[in-house]
Amino acid sequence: MSLAFCGNDNNSAAYNVDAGVLNNGCFLDALTVVPHVFLLFITFPILFIGWGSQSSKVHIHHSTWLHFPGHNLRWILTFILLFIIVCEIAEGIVSDGFNQSVHLHLYMPSCLAFMAAITSIIYYHNIETSNFPKLLITLLIYWVLAFVSKTIKFAKYTEHGIGLRQLRFGITGLLTLLYGLLLAVEINVILRRRYMCFAHPTEVKPPEDLQDLGVRFLQPFVNLLSKSTYWWMNTFITTAHRRPIDLKVIGKLPIAMRALTNYLKLREAFEAQKRPQGTQPQGPKWIWTAQRQAFGKPLLLSITYRFMADLLGFAGPLCISGIVHHLSKENHTIQPPVKHLGIYFISSQEFLANAYVLAVLLFSALLLQRTFLQASYYVAIETGINLRGAIQTKIFNKIMRLCTSNMSMGGMTVGQICNLVAIDTNQLMWFFFLCPNLFAMPVQIIVGIILLYYLLGISALIGATVITLLAPVQYFVATKLSDAQKSTLEYSSERLKKTNELLRGIKLLKLYAWEHIFCSSVEETRGKELTSLQTFALYTSISIFMNTAIPIAAVLVTFVAHVHLSDDGDLSPAVAFASLSLFHILVTPLFLLSSVVRSTVKALVSVQKLSEFFSCDEIGDEQEPRATVLPNSSNHNKYQALPLKVVNRKRPIRDDWNSFTFQSEQEDEPLAVLDEDICIKITNGYFSWTDGTPTLSNVNIKIPFGQLTMIVGQVGCGKSSLLLAALGEMQKISGTVIWNSPTDAAAEWDIRKRGAVAYASQKPWLLNTTLAENITFEMPLIKQRYRAVIEACSLEPDIDILPQGDQTEIGERGIILSGGQRQRIGVARALYQTTNVVFLDDPFSALDIHLSDHLMQEGILKLLREEKRTVVLVTHKLQYLPHADWIIAMKDGSIQTEGTLKDIQMSQPELFKQWKTLMHRQDKEFEKETVDENMTVLERKNLRRAMYSREALKTEVEEEEQSVESDEEDNLSRVMRLRATIPWRSCGTYLSSAGLLLLLLLLLSQLLKHSLLVAIDYWLAHWTSKVITAKIDAAAHNCSLVQDVGFSHSSYLLVFSLLCFLGIVLCLATSVAVEWTGLRVAKELHHNLLNNIILAPMRLFETTPLASILNRFSSDTNTIDQHIPATLECLSRSTLLCVSALGVISYVTPVFLIIVIPLAITCYFIQKYFRVASKDLQQLEDSTQLPLLSHFSETVEGLTTIRAFRYEPRFRQRLLEFTDANNMASLFLTAANRWLEVRMEYIGACIVLIAAVASITNSLYNHLSTGLVGLGLTYALMVSNYLNWMVRNLADMEVQLGAVKKIKALLKTEPENYEGLLSVSQVPEGWPQRGEIQIQNLSVRYDSTLKPVLKHVNAHISPGQKVGICGRTGSGKSSFSLAFFRMVDTFEGRIIIDDIDIAKLPLQTLRSRFSIILQDPFLFSGTIRFNLDPEMKATDSMLWEALEIAQLKPVVKTLPGGLDAIIAEGGENFSQGQRQLFCLARAFVRKSSILIMDEATASIDMATESILQKVVMTAFADRTVVTIAHRVHTILNADLVIVMKRGVILEFEKPEVLLNQEDSVFASFVRADK
Repeated sequence: MSLAFCGNDNNSAAYNVDAGVLNNGCFLDALTVVPHVFLLFITFPILFIGWGSQSSKVHIHHSTWLHFPGHNLRWILTFILLFIIVCEIAEGIVSDGFNQSVHLHLYMPSCLAFMAAITSIIYYHNIETSNFPKLLITLLIYWVLAFVSKTIKFAKYTEHGIGLRQLRFGITGLLTLLYGLLLAVEINVILRRRYMCFAHPTEVKPPEDLQDLGVRFLQPFVNLLSKSTYWWMNTFITTAHRRPIDLKVIGKLPIAMRALTNYLKLREAFEAQKRPQGTQPQGPKWIWTAQRQAFGKPLLLSITYRFMADLLGFAGPLCISGIVHHLSKENHTIQPPVKHLGIYFISSQEFLANAYVLAVLLFSALLLQRTFLQASYYVAIETGINLRGAIQTKIFNKIMRLCTSNMSMGGMTVGQICNLVAIDTNQLMWFFFLCPNLFAMPVQIIVGIILLYYLLGISALIGATVITLLAPVQYFVATKLSDAQKSTLEYSSERLKKTNELLRGIKLLKLYAWEHIFCSSVEETRGKELTSLQTFALYTSISIFMNTAIPIAAVLVTFVAHVHLSDDGDLSPAVAFASLSLFHILVTPLFLLSSVVRSTVKALVSVQKLSEFFSCDEIGDEQEPRATVLPNSSNHNKYQALPLKVVNRKRPIRDDWNSFTFQSEQEDEPLAVLDEDICIKITNGYFSWTDGTPTLSNVNIKIPFGQLTMIVGQVGCGKSSLLLAALGEMQKISGTVIWNSPTDAAAEWDIRKRGAVAYASQKPWLLNTTLAENITFEMPLIKQRYRAVIEACSLEPDIDILPQGDQTEIGERGIILSGGQRQRIGVARALYQTTNVVFLDDPFSALDIHLSDHLMQEGILKLLREEKRTVVLVTHKLQYLPHADWIIAMKDGSIQTEGTLKDIQMSQPELFKQWKTLMHRQDKEFEKETVDENMTVLERKNLRRAMYSREALKTEVEEEEQSVESDEEDNLSRVMRLRATIPWRSCGTYLSSAGLLLLLLLLLSQLLKHSLLVAIDYWLAHWTSKVITAKIDAAAHNCSLVQDVGFSHSSYLLVFSLLCFLGIVLCLATSVAVEWTGLRVAKELHHNLLNNIILAPMRLFETTPLASILNRFSSDTNTIDQHIPATLECLSRSTLLCVSALGVISYVTPVFLIIVIPLAITCYFIQKYFRVASKDLQQLEDSTQLPLLSHFSETVEGLTTIRAFRYEPRFRQRLLEFTDANNMASLFLTAANRWLEVRMEYIGACIVLIAAVASITNSLYNHLSTGLVGLGLTYALMVSNYLNWMVRNLADMEVQLGAVKKIKALLKTEPENYEGLLSVSQVPEGWPQRGEIQIQNLSVRYDSTLKPVLKHVNAHISPGQKVGICGRTGSGKSSFSLAFFRMVDTFEGRIIIDDIDIAKLPLQTLRSRFSIILQDPFLFSGTIRFNLDPEMKATDSMLWEALEIAQLKPVVKTLPGGLDAIIAEGGENFSQGQRQLFCLARAFVRKSSILIMDEATASIDMATESILQKVVMTAFADRTVVTIAHRVHTILNADLVIVMKRGVILEFEKPEVLLNQEDSVFASFVRADK
């Protein structure tokens, strides 16, 4: 057939122009070609040549630009234009099918129009990015020409009476309209930007975020196409493969999404609701309204997108129905088309009756639906994230103004506030994510049921009822699930508490051989936890079962009803498969329903909590901080704190002052302190913490400028409260507080204007940063000053011990410091600041006498005095009173007296005398304190031990890292490759823990279930195809009903029902199998982990930070318990569904296999890139959340300090940075998920298109049964739904398997060798009875890789001897004691006790026969009885006796419950000394003949210690006692003394012999100790 533009039919009427050129239809079509050709000719050179050369010059930073006016409208109109042009092409091709020859003019112009439309938008995009609007003139001409040519065509059609009956008329009309609108958009650009026809074009710059190169999140700035397909994410996701994503890579947030911007939006919404009187409305409704006002608009947009997506979703079933119906038409009779203007026109009915047209429509509908759905998700999530940032900032601002009494009086705990931030703000965010579902679900369900009714009649309603009944059951299951989760959480936190104690006290447990007692206690709690996990698993499996089984049941019920109810049993494939797809659509909202309802309930609860928090008391109006604007930040001006009430307190200062002076003249005279010299003055002050009785009453004090004021008094008389009252932290009932600032004395007479005060609180408050930053506290580092401060606080030796010196992280997440070290850092911070006033609240409480003296002399008297700073010092150390310039003595919340020491000596002689005796006693104490190893040295020693173990760990990690870095390139690529591969090995570990039987059950049930699901649908296809054949037969025999041909539904129905029932049973089996496997694995892994850890050598605990071991038991175990089973189920289900769907499509149309290969390759690469990026982003989101939460808890704990320093703005700024970093990670994660889903959905749409076209062709030419066509299309629709689920679950699974990997790494630890050469029965019952110790050539090391700590030690200790061991720190004294318990690696020599070599004994037996008292006392939470005797072997009288020996009987007697009194976690309710005494009692209860005391009396005062020494000598008269001493005088009356140095015994002799030798080391120690 030869080609011709107008066709070459016989009569060639097409070329007839008798009636005028414009009345020839072919010419009209040719006319419309002109504009398109014009555009293509003009723009191509510009695009190729112009942009090729210009790209270097005009390259604007990350291809972002300024949108021209009407940007989005232009994109939308262009998309509509393209769609309509596609329809025009299709219409041309279909109507050309009726002609004898090919008429190119019917579709060639439209093809050119399509190319031109695409070119126009590309051209526009390029002009926009280079911001060169003058070139838009080309487009202007094009729109004019196109509009004119289409208008002529449309006018001619109208003239010839072609109306809306003909499809082409409608298409032409629409095109005319669209070209007109685009022309209007173009003219609008000229008017707004004035780039031509105007003398001065408007100058416009891109938004300021884009000029900032740090913004990498481009979603708000790119064009519409890139926005809807997340095209701009491509480079981001592909680079993740080359280098890991970190905070640098994700850059800054765009301004509109920053927490500050959103907080201001929310604040405006709150302000708008204020009542005219200015009072704040209260209650949750207030918060909801504000949220709606601030974030309602984007949410509405999201809901709109969702509606569009849901409505387009119904196109799938309808198109399937149309295609199958078209293919199964018994006779293809079509009326001949109408002829006008010499060409054929067809109506829209004929157009839509074409199966190929429906396939293309289905494809377009799918693309659109997916795009809208993802857009809806994205907008909702972005709004949720913005809201979370705003609420967190609001909470923080509220914290900054909270009354401290709310915290201390239990109104709000730190935990509660952290929960508000961590949990409640996230609940609100989730509510916003799921919010569109609330509105979209009802619409989806209603439309679905209407369509089903239209297809199936009354039987559809019966099926729908089955599905709707599911909703309440789902809800019930969901509530049960959350209950089960709560109880699981309670048990797991109890288990964690026990595990934490077990790990902290592991050394003690090993030394006493008590591991198994504690292990079984943890196992018992784990048992309870597993029971509630079983409940959780049961309901989860019910939920999974319902999700898969209900659609099967609904379809079964519907078809059974349909066959019985309708007369002719019309069950054509068109109806069957369309309704099948509709059921799949209907089930989705009902699954979501339960989670949406649950989320809504949680959001309501969270808002209730927030409203309670926001209505907490704030500190008084007077101290409303005027937010200081930091010079370095531009944002701060928006950040002013809101004054609640403006109180006019600026009365003339003089009057004010006179009235005060008048009241207090009597006290003023003897003091003769000038007004100007007073820094703080409190007059008639009554202050309280809560609204009850005042804590401080009738306070009249003055604090002089530039001098040292001391506040003294009994414990609890209100000294600290007085400082806080002056700082404005307490509620003032009456009286005045006046601050006088030396700079401009006249203006600042008001607490409101008080400057910053350097305040060191009694309980030191540290930040989670380096030690240096804790001291400088945001001040610039001045080396000289910093060194002086460190010297004054004697921090130098402590810093030397730390691994990175003063750059070591301390605080919650860093290194644990002792109380004294923490206190000195707190004081150092106050000294380092340059404020005029310094408040020190009992800075000496945790320091020993040397440090106190040094701090007093160097720090307070030298540093602060020299700088003429006003110092207020609260202290108990009365010996420092002579240094004070001014003394305030307090008693029972009021001032006893104030003045200089001389004044007080005159006015209150009794008080002075009392002080003098106390001073004397404290000086005595000073003499008693030893010089060599005091408290501090001990603290440092503990720290050094902790550090040594950490260092070892550090080096291990660093070695690993170095091995990675060594051959940079190869290894980097190897690491990157590792990041890209799925951790199959961990997956193997996980599944193998379940055991073979369960694994087989799992695999078989899954495969069988999916085979059955396919079988059900295949049978449906077979059945419905037979119905059609029967119909055709009936028509041939002229029977009215199919039954007349002898066709019966019953046999088919029976098989169908059987298959459905089997399917439902298997659904139950698989869901139970998955959960059961999960439980089994959880049980196995935790059990193995616990038993491995408890038997591990001590070295593991010294080299691994406790937190990392605890993490295995907390977050990793939780992941394995609750998350992996669900992910595994989802993953296997979606994968098998995809595989079975692709199998079915390939079976229906084998051609599909060839075409699907490129799609499969694309899929593979997309998931490969996505998994790496997603894993990084998830980790980034988690890691940015930690600093945010710890910033909140830090701020709450250090509230008084922050407010005293006036550092609120700095902390706000830090908060904004943390929040933005976290939100940035969340936003990128969302965008990455959308990126994946859009791509997967588009691939799914392509699969549907290919499957449709292939099966239609197959059916038309090879007579494929229509039932199979319906089957193939239904499955193709399903693939597009499950593809992205598969990849998302794969990515989640990969992250979650990390937990298995970490646990597996710990399981590889080699346990200690618990078996001995002798069995338990071979060890004599009472061994060791005498307690004779022989040490022969003993060498010991901590690990085979380390140097020995004891070298060739020989000693003999006779039964009942008391031996003292002394030596400098690190001389191997403690290692000596650990060797008895085989806690260290003995690689040479042996220890023989009572003629048995201890190396031959089973460890458990060996350790259970000795007693040891460790240097750091450790108590377990539980009863006193449990702490003394966990094995429950001793009688009450034995326990009381032990307590009496340890001087604790009177203490325990007074406790409620006596021996059953509860000890708090870590023994918090006893002092350090008492804890040590309990440990002594514990050793006495175990009546072993050998007792080892490892520096056990370090934290006990002298008096108690001497009592103890006597007790040990008497109670243990017949036992062997080995004492390791740090105060040499404690071992002066021992029988033997061993002096050690660097792991070798220097001296081994009676103490009196050694003392007589002048040159002995022991003698020198004793002299130093005097």
